[in-house]
Amino acid sequence: MPDECRKHRSSSFYKPSRRTFMAQAFLTPWIMSRVCGWAAEEAPPANQHSKFFFTSQGKTALATTDGAPPKYLQFEAPGQATWQPGPGFRDGRRVVVLSMEPRRDGPGRPFDEYYTQTPTHLWTYDLESGSLEEICTKDRIAPFTTPALLLSDERLLVQVVKNKVGQIYSMRLDGSDAQEFTKAGEGLPYGLSLSPDGKRVAFHLASPQGYQVWTSDINGGDRVRLAAQPGHLYFGTQWSPDGQWVLYVDCLYQQDPGHDWADVCIGRADGSEHRVLTSDQAMWFAATYGNPMTRGGGSNVPSWTREGQILFPQRSKDAKVAWEFRVGQRDEDHFNRDFKPELAHGGTQICRIDPNTGSVTALTPLVEQTWDFRASQSVDGAQILFCRAATGESPAVWVMDSHGQNARLLTRGIDDLGADHPRWIPSR
Repeated sequence: MPDECRKHRSSSFYKPSRRTFMAQAFLTPWIMSRVCGWAAEEAPPANQHSKFFFTSQGKTALATTDGAPPKYLQFEAPGQATWQPGPGFRDGRRVVVLSMEPRRDGPGRPFDEYYTQTPTHLWTYDLESGSLEEICTKDRIAPFTTPALLLSDERLLVQVVKNKVGQIYSMRLDGSDAQEFTKAGEGLPYGLSLSPDGKRVAFHLASPQGYQVWTSDINGGDRVRLAAQPGHLYFGTQWSPDGQWVLYVDCLYQQDPGHDWADVCIGRADGSEHRVLTSDQAMWFAATYGNPMTRGGGSNVPSWTREGQILFPQRSKDAKVAWEFRVGQRDEDHFNRDFKPELAHGGTQICRIDPNTGSVTALTPLVEQTWDFRASQSVDGAQILFCRAATGESPAVWVMDSHGQNARLLTRGIDDLGADHPRWIPSR
């Protein structure tokens, strides 16, 4: 699965880099109601055994929280190396899926030059019938395109990278009527989310001036800047259930070139207020896990609960991960880290923060050398999915009640080699 979290080497955010050229398709967990086709007041009935996606070894699985064996989806399309689920339609039955041909980067082929030469394909997949239909094939703009945000059942925002320049286009599902949502040269936008009323889009922009958070109308106009400051990398967006706030993180990248840590922030949708809810870069941002044979990772982003609180992975004081970032080295594998488990200490736990009072409640215990991350609440509000990995091990998907009780392991993935990126699927 493309790892959307990685690293700038200088203060020039527009210089080609790992993070600048990452597909954003799975940065934001599509758990928020409108993105999945449910308005906040239209939540489906509670389902004791809710369905969710996760990925393992480049494959996508459909699973339920009752612990039944997951179903690994089989896609009949030649020449595709990996598959990833994207945003869901309002019918609760179809999802957009991204496939990627064998990657063009690798040893001797730097990531920032070759990764976006990899052809990708967009599809709609029917969860009930198993049918697969390729979309966005008309008037294709570039080989590398990824789904950014589903605006409606007829139209979506797509990230396009052409000649190492990324921008967002709005287009019909067949690829026709492509219109620029952002302009070439203003920076790479990703981390998109749709407001609960479907009228505004939030995103962060990797611009020449830095990583900034913006909102706009669904055509890319009427922009409002929520967060921008030298030395701060603002990343990821998610609308609050009431549509009044946007959630994102703030990484002090000059002090932390590996982007391991960040603070949780919210900004008023009208741009009038920016709040930092944590301190001392308390959130685990750049997830890294596994050993040299099973290494992996990807950006962590916080998420809203239905009650308007926020879930995030909080680190212990002075925590250090096993994968040490290689400062100043050329990135040829989109990882650029050395495995030093003997230096790792501390861990992370899933916490819930009340943005009104600032109070923080731990939902999972803090255990030395254990790293909890990627927490998201089910649409009915009853459960929370999250990942857990011990130092040097691949993650597994866990579930717990929304107040932190009854945590239990669901899956370790194919051959116990790891399960990551869990995402709820709302029922009709």
